[in-house]
Amino acid sequence: MTARATRADEDADDLDVEEALALVKEPSDRPGDGRAPGPTGRPSRHHATDWGEARDIAARAPRHGATGRTGHLPPEPVPLDSALGLTLAAPLTALTDLPSFDTSAMDGWAVSGPGPWDVREKGVLAGHAEHTPLTDGEAVRIATGARIPPDTTAVLRSERGRTDGKGRLHATAADRSPHTVSHGQDIRPRGQECRSGDQLLPVGTVVTPPVLGMAAAAGYDSLVAVPRPRAAVFVLGDELLGAGLPRDGLIRDALGPLLPPWLRALGAELTDVRRVGDDAEALHEAITGCDAHVVVTTGGTAAGPVDHVHPTLRRIGADLLVDGVTVRPGHPMLLARTKENQHLVGLPGNPLAAVSGLLTLAEPLLRTLAARPAPEPYALPLRDAVQGHPHDTRLIPVALRGDRALPLLYNGPAMLRGIAAADALAVVPPGGSGPGEEAELIDLPWASGGIGVCFT
Repeated sequence: MTARATRADEDADDLDVEEALALVKEPSDRPGDGRAPGPTGRPSRHHATDWGEARDIAARAPRHGATGRTGHLPPEPVPLDSALGLTLAAPLTALTDLPSFDTSAMDGWAVSGPGPWDVREKGVLAGHAEHTPLTDGEAVRIATGARIPPDTTAVLRSERGRTDGKGRLHATAADRSPHTVSHGQDIRPRGQECRSGDQLLPVGTVVTPPVLGMAAAAGYDSLVAVPRPRAAVFVLGDELLGAGLPRDGLIRDALGPLLPPWLRALGAELTDVRRVGDDAEALHEAITGCDAHVVVTTGGTAAGPVDHVHPTLRRIGADLLVDGVTVRPGHPMLLARTKENQHLVGLPGNPLAAVSGLLTLAEPLLRTLAARPAPEPYALPLRDAVQGHPHDTRLIPVALRGDRALPLLYNGPAMLRGIAAADALAVVPPGGSGPGEEAELIDLPWASGGIGVCFT
């Protein structure tokens, strides 16, 4: 299910803030919003998990079974063209000196002696080939990166030399006496950047485009890295349309297009994305037949007649790690260990609530599996006040405006307009935050400027 009218036995996430606040006046023996499958698959009463604790549980969840203490997937050699965004599982150690021979740092002339110089008429030196040694008082044209001829004193830049009427080359740099060059000037000596065996980058480095370039320059064709966790997305519900305008009680599937690229940005490799109808057997077959490390479902985590996630988890003997989180939107999210080295993240069906669940449970889970570093926490003052839930954390889309975070409208659980314009989510504690109060921020992949901007 993706977005439906709130039923009496569903979570209050479909209500707006004012309605949710009114819920605190209801009798305290109301069934708890956090749900664990009971003997019939219906929810039992228990307290939902604190938002921060839920994130910690998700981050620790892979440290069980074959993945062991680290929780990340077994490292493997990965070709350079497939390694972007992965995490190094072995130090990047230079396989050669860089540069591996003396090279020219500039276009100009390779010169021998103090000058002036007779220019060798035989072409321009370029590339890596061995060259004839220079004699004292001789020069030859050379390109950037070309191997330096033996007995070269310096490279004279093109803009710092001139030839006279007799074809002799003179140094013309304003900061030097005429006819002089400094020994080694504009030459990159062998091993200037590193020597063979030097450690260039440590274990745990995320592979960025510059890391790929560094690895190639240092002699690598592949890197030992932690592979991407495999992820599958099952979008549940009979009411979903894949194209066209909503009609006849049917609505467009917003999560099918939203979740796969977001999961890729979080480091996952998508192996399956499909819609599954409101059918318990179909959901059971989809989950038990899936070999992904992380299964993500949308909707079906409440206790209605077509909410089949809890009964299915009970049927397959899953270990329910998180069942309901004290966060709005997204309260009825869940995390389960379905089998060895596989976890299921159950997201609410409402789009913004699903995003909340994705960042609360899927992000730390995938981060551990992929051995990615945790983002550095940061906070900014809120420009405007944000009304809080009396007991739960709220995640509010914000736009960054200088040194302030501007809370955005259209932040209801079924809405995407706010998050589509947002740079981050503000973490608002129970009771709310006033203008100027600092709020912890969760960066969104497209706004962080990190490797997460690589969605494909």
